[in-house]
Amino acid sequence: MADEERFRRAVALLQDAYQRQMSGDLEGAIAGYRESIALHPTAEAHTFLGWTYSFQGRLDDAIAACKQAIAVDPDFGNPYNDIGSYLIKLGRLDEAIPWLERAIEAPRYEPRHYPHCNLGQVFWGKGELNKAIAAFERALAIEPDYPFARAALDAIRKQLN
Repeated sequence: MADEERFRRAVALLQDAYQRQMSGDLEGAIAGYRESIALHPTAEAHTFLGWTYSFQGRLDDAIAACKQAIAVDPDFGNPYNDIGSYLIKLGRLDEAIPWLERAIEAPRYEPRHYPHCNLGQVFWGKGELNKAIAAFERALAIEPDYPFARAALDAIRKQLN
């Protein structure tokens, strides 16, 4: 199979795997992402594989898949944010910070407000409320209508009063 055809087939497999994931067929999604990666590895397929693992509570596998995504394309910011998010879920707040900062700096990342919100959660969890406020305010500067950031900011301000 020619390289261009392999790439087209890998993208089709990735799209099918995503549909399976969204419909709840996590094992089918994992198989599809792995098949896509075998044909033509992309940072997106590795990242979505990690996301699927996270749905199963397999956070160490999710982190490993995201690290593979970064190896394929270090400019793709989503896996940095996802690693930070998984570390937050594992209670490893200090470890999450550099990953979230790298997501913020990544040249290719959407949605841009997520790592700021995750960083806000880290600082809030650590009791560093002024840093948390600043992070949530940065998220709202990017996405003014993001309800999570607005609610978090309101809750922190109430906590301070």
